[in-house]
Amino acid sequence: MGVPVTDLVLAGDRVLVDGAFRPAAVFVDAGRISRVGLLEEAPADAVRLAPDEVLLPGLVDTHVHVNEPGRTEWEGFRTATAAAAAGGVTTVIDMPLNSIPPTIDVPSLDVKRAAAAPAALVDIGFWGGAVPDSLTHLRPLWDEGVFGFKCFLAPSGVDEFPHLAREQLDAALDELAAFDGLLIVHAEDPDVLIRHANAGGPHYPTFVESRPEEAETTAIEAVLDGLRRTGGRAHILHLSAAAAVPLIRAAKAEGLRVTAETCPHYLVFDEEHIPDGATQYKCCPPIRDAANQDALWAALLDGTIDLVVSDHSPSTAERKFAGAGDFQVAWGGISGLQFGLPAVWTEARRRGVPLEHVVAWFSRNTAAFAGLPAKGSIAEGSDADLAVFAPEAPHRIDAAELRYRNRVSAYIGHDLVGVVRSTYLAGEPIDIGATPRGRLLTRPV
Repeated sequence: MGVPVTDLVLAGDRVLVDGAFRPAAVFVDAGRISRVGLLEEAPADAVRLAPDEVLLPGLVDTHVHVNEPGRTEWEGFRTATAAAAAGGVTTVIDMPLNSIPPTIDVPSLDVKRAAAAPAALVDIGFWGGAVPDSLTHLRPLWDEGVFGFKCFLAPSGVDEFPHLAREQLDAALDELAAFDGLLIVHAEDPDVLIRHANAGGPHYPTFVESRPEEAETTAIEAVLDGLRRTGGRAHILHLSAAAAVPLIRAAKAEGLRVTAETCPHYLVFDEEHIPDGATQYKCCPPIRDAANQDALWAALLDGTIDLVVSDHSPSTAERKFAGAGDFQVAWGGISGLQFGLPAVWTEARRRGVPLEHVVAWFSRNTAAFAGLPAKGSIAEGSDADLAVFAPEAPHRIDAAELRYRNRVSAYIGHDLVGVVRSTYLAGEPIDIGATPRGRLLTRPV
């Protein structure tokens, strides 16, 4: 019997295994991790990490707006997944908007998959959409492998993806409970937003006043009421309001099947440091004050908030800076896919939060949320999706390094700590200039 052939071995003093860093050699065969051995077992031809590098599982970002087809001038599968790979992200799940058509039925899913297949540099799955016209017709998309259904409870910002009124939210929860589908919710209450509407302008606190915490808490209460009635599942997207944390904590203690995410921009930026007219920081719900940010960190550390994802929501520079600094006019979305890990790690490091906690929020927890057991960990049998990260390397973000279609981001000019030096998909380094090797994912049965 011959000696077994190993496609790749990566070896280093700090490999994240079972939630802790230790010396290890990671053996890869046919795109999967065949075993995690001792460092001294690494062969002479192993890829050796530098002394300042750590080996991480590839990140799983379950909240990405790729926008192709239909608004490909905003972003596209090739550019979005290039940015993902540059940030250590090896799996993304694409939102059903702002593409045209939105992913609200099986034909539109087919269009989306056809656009992604030849262009994706990382693995990619898809969310379906729950809009008024798709209600009572969600099951076919579920059977085609979408990971769940996105809805808005307030206007989405694009006409082709209208929001659900309260009775329609209840109808969606009823429909999904029948086959245990997952509803993921942009939770802002439109009536609260109407009551707090203002004239806008360049002053950032004025924009925050127009989207108060009450908009999130009221909408989340409606979702939780629906879960109590149906026994279904729901996920709260991009939680910005710390006032909602006690609601989610109590709901989990009650046994409701609810999870929640937050985003890097809520964890690293705060209202007090956003200059007038700096609409690159506009997102909905908004970035709030430093005390709110502290409470979000506490909720991550105690497990009330489950995940950290980018909510990468790019647009053209013309839309992002429309209105000459007026926060009510500019597009509301932050391009953050490429720098989520170093951004959050920079702030975590300042707060004394270990890197292994941060990585879990971006990888193990997101993979578990999506139901992808082969993702998000360095373990025997897992996909060999890996990222080499230098956690102490300083890095000032420059527009020239952005892989997005439009080089616009709130992170430009900020000093971060931590650099992704290479990313592996199924055991091969990702070359953004090479033929894409990303696979189209479906929800595991």
